[in-house]
Amino acid sequence: MKKILTTLIICLSAIGIGHAQKFALVDMEYIMKAIPAYETANEQLTQLSKRWEKEVENKLIEVQTMYKNYQTEVVFLSEEMKKQREEEIIAKEKAANELKRKYFGAEGDLFKKRESLMKPMQEEIYNAVQAVCNEKGYQMVLDKASSMNLIFASPKLDISDEVLDKLGYSK
Repeated sequence: MKKILTTLIICLSAIGIGHAQKFALVDMEYIMKAIPAYETANEQLTQLSKRWEKEVENKLIEVQTMYKNYQTEVVFLSEEMKKQREEEIIAKEKAANELKRKYFGAEGDLFKKRESLMKPMQEEIYNAVQAVCNEKGYQMVLDKASSMNLIFASPKLDISDEVLDKLGYSK
């Protein structure tokens, strides 16, 4: 009875091992940096961001200047003029903050621009990863660049170079 049970367990284990899932890793940072269009898009986003930052900064400097002028002239202004100047300063500050939110907010122009530039590349990479997985029979692929919990991974599991080959960029 024990021999039959042991033989059955060994057979079931062998079947389980035969159906083991295959895993692979990719390094999305490595892949993206190997694509020239990514570097171009990144540079374009950096320049756009700097230009918008400068624009917002100029608006805020204008608000500070208005406030300093107000402080020096406040003793010479009537109550009505004080109130008018204060409202102008507040309106300018709100406009500067609104501009900042418009450019850099969660659904701002920079986010939309990044998405429009990066999405086609990400889809192309996803399709290449999927093609490599279909060819090699991988059931799961993890991104080692974004996995904080990944402590160790064998370099043998990394298919980043195969994905780059599939995209037409060889390293």
